[in-house]
Amino acid sequence: MNWQWSSFEELKLNELYDILALRQQIFILEQNCIYADLDYLDQPAQHLLGRDNNQLVAYSRLLPLGIPYKGAISFGRVLVAKEARGRNIGKNMIHEVFSYLKKQNNAHPIIISAQLYLKTFYESFGFIAEGESYDEDGIPHIKMTKK
Repeated sequence: MNWQWSSFEELKLNELYDILALRQQIFILEQNCIYADLDYLDQPAQHLLGRDNNQLVAYSRLLPLGIPYKGAISFGRVLVAKEARGRNIGKNMIHEVFSYLKKQNNAHPIIISAQLYLKTFYESFGFIAEGESYDEDGIPHIKMTKK
């Protein structure tokens, strides 16, 4: 696996296209969730691209302090391509996010809106669920925080 961090401006057009295509494949088609993926949060984000044999198979975006949670960092759009699952790529990606934040000397809490079925996965990284689950675009989610 090859991990690459890029700002929105640093992304090449073909990289952006690959990201959007994979997000559409997983979040809209596979999860049958009709929602507006293009939310203007890609521009301020840092993008983590995971490639296997030069093919994009994993992705997440890291949002800057205060977006969308005041006083906190957040990440989302976490995905692993269907054909690449079962190889701990998701776990490795979360470790890459934490490593990046450590290099940036982040001292702020991390708050995410996790799909409910991934609650245990995120708890394994020290996230704690806050409150009850809620519906986000037809999929149960839960707010989780890591301090």
